[in-house]
Amino acid sequence: VQLQASGGGLVQPGGSLRLSCAASGSIGSSNVMGWYRQAPGKQRELVATITSGGSTNYVDSVKGRFTISRDNAKNTVYLQMNSLKPDDTGVYYCRVQSFGLQYRLYWGQGTQVTVSS
Repeated sequence: VQLQASGGGLVQPGGSLRLSCAASGSIGSSNVMGWYRQAPGKQRELVATITSGGSTNYVDSVKGRFTISRDNAKNTVYLQMNSLKPDDTGVYYCRVQSFGLQYRLYWGQGTQVTVSS
C-alpha cells in the first residue's frame, strides 16, 4: 500500500487549504486514517484521525478550524483546514493503521503547508 498526499502550499493567515491522501491497494475494513504534522525543529504531532466507522479525533489547537473526512470507496482521507495560522506551518503526513489479520502501519510522503503573509 502506498499513500499519496497532495494539496499543500503557501497560504496567508486566515486562509484555507484542503489536503488529500489516497491509499493504493487494500487497507482493510477496520482502519484508522489520520494526519500528522512536523514543524521545523519540532517533533511530529497528531493533527486529526478518523476511524473506518467515522469517529474523529483532533488535537486541541485545530478544533473548530480543521475537519477530517474520508471517502471509503476511494480509500482517501481529507483534511479541510480553515482559519490557518502561522503555527500551522509544517510538513503534513497522512498515516493509515490497518487492523486486519496483521497490523499494518503506512505513512505518506508528506506535503508542505506554509502559512505566511
